[in-house]
Formats: sequence, C-alpha cells, structure tokens
Amino acid sequence: MKQPIFLQPIFQERIWGGTALRDRFGYEIPSERTGECWAISAHPNGQSTVMNGEYAGKTLGELWQHHRELFGHYPGEVFPLLTKILDANADLSVQVHPDDEYAGKYENGELGKTECWYIIDCKEGAEIIFGHTAKTKEELIAQIEKGNWDELLRRVPIKPGDFFYVPSGTIHALCEGTLVLETQQSSDTTYRVYDYDRVDANGNKRELHLQKAIDVTTVPHHDPMLNIVTEEKEGVRITTFVQADYFSVYKWEVNGKASFPQNQPFLLASVIHGEGKLVVDGEEYVWKKGDHFIIPATISQFMLEGKAELMISHP
Repeated sequence: MKQPIFLQPIFQERIWGGTALRDRFGYEIPSERTGECWAISAHPNGQSTVMNGEYAGKTLGELWQHHRELFGHYPGEVFPLLTKILDANADLSVQVHPDDEYAGKYENGELGKTECWYIIDCKEGAEIIFGHTAKTKEELIAQIEKGNWDELLRRVPIKPGDFFYVPSGTIHALCEGTLVLETQQSSDTTYRVYDYDRVDANGNKRELHLQKAIDVTTVPHHDPMLNIVTEEKEGVRITTFVQADYFSVYKWEVNGKASFPQNQPFLLASVIHGEGKLVVDGEEYVWKKGDHFIIPATISQFMLEGKAELMISHP
C-alpha cells in the first residue's frame, strides 16, 4: 500500500467537554459534552478505522497486527502512540500517569503514559496545572490529606503555540478554555488526584485514585528541559518540539511545495490549520484541517503542497 492511510476518529464524551471539536474542526460529535477526539488510535477503548485504499474499514489495530510492513516492522505488541485533540471546555481533573513498569504490574499490562501537549488555542488568561511544590513524599501526602490544593499545585500561564512535555509521574491538568493536540503513549490509565468535588448527572463524585497517584508521582517536581528548534527549508518551516524516549513531535508549517524523505518507520500527521495535498509517485491525496493520516514505511519519498500547519510525530 503505497499511499497515506487516512483514519476516521473516535469521539469520547467527558464531563469537562464542549463543542469546540465541532465548531473548530467540523466534526460530527455525539453531544455538547464531547471532550476528546481520538484521532489516531489503536487502543481497545477507541480504535480509528481506515477510510481509504485496500484496507478501508479495518481498524488501525488490525493493520498493526497483520500488516506490520506498513510500520517498518516496528517492534511491540501494541501500536505505540495515540494522537488526540482535547476540548477542555471546563477544568479537567488533576491527575498523574504511571510509567510502563507500574502500569504493567497494576493495570493488566497496559502501557504507562508519557504525553505532550501542543496548545492549538486557549482563552485569554488561560493556564494549566503542571507539577507541584512538595519537596518530599511525606509533604505531598500531608498536603493532599489537608486539601491544600492552592499551595500544592503549580499553575502555569499558556498561550496558543505553547508546547509542554508531560512525563509519567507529573501531576497535571488542562484548565477551562483550552484546545490541545496531545501525543501520548497508547494508554488510557489515569489516576485522579483532585476533581474539584464535582458530581456527575447522578449526583456522584468521580472516583479518585489517591494511593496509586501518590505511588507514581515524581517528588520533587522538575520541569523537563526542552530544546525547541526551528529550521526553514524550501516550502516548509519545521519546529522540533521534543525527541524523547517514546515519541518525537514536530510542527510542519507548509507554504508552497515541500519534499520529504520517509526516514522513519512511519509518520503520524494531524492537520490543525489549512489544507493541501500529499503527492506520492504522481498520485495526489487531498487533506484539510481536521484530517489525520499515517505515512507508512512503504512510502519512501513524498511531497506536501498547500498552506497549512500539521503536527507530525513518530515513535
């Protein structure tokens, strides 16, 4: 299959969701509380479906299991990455994720969850929760038990175009009025630390996972050091945000025509602004804002043409 693999996203309703996924990207969403677009996913809790070519109708997980040549025979039981767009219409719970070792032991072999965020848009004065102030585990436990959230949680102002790398063990939360593209390990394991005492439609508070959260939280917190680099090439401006253990993430700002070699096992692409086309061996594949596709290992060279911003990642 020497063509891009276009994928049909899955949508997840959340207590904190809204309508930005419809309003900004034109998606057909299930309700006015749609929080997550699982754009490129082979996770059992929401699998993307192939929309084009000889594998149309198959899930990404089926391709991973039976057509590993598309992914350069990349090793692993499960597809390693998950791309989402998140509409934080209200504050998300304050949470933390385990690493591979802890998740494998306590979450039925699930992967851990290191992730990163690209802020597509946010309201004026928006912020995120990123890290904590405790110097020791004992101090962390004491602050949680007392409910001293204002003292414990670090709030960081954000603006469109910001990027945050969120290793497992980092206490974090998106806050109201934020639209984010998230690249993460393919995991759905979250430990809630604090949920603002919210109740669901039935009047019940959502479950917290305090002991597991305390187990996995990195103490003291350290902001990851990022070396964000931008380079200009003919027809494209490439920003490298992170090259880390589980993924590398870039923004490609295409303005005209730009040629690329395929020197990774596969590339994940999400169009966050604009439109254009991908050209492979003279064949053209049109894409627009809100489209998501994989450039498989079977494509050795390709060209992008148009005026657009794409978020690109690979394992």
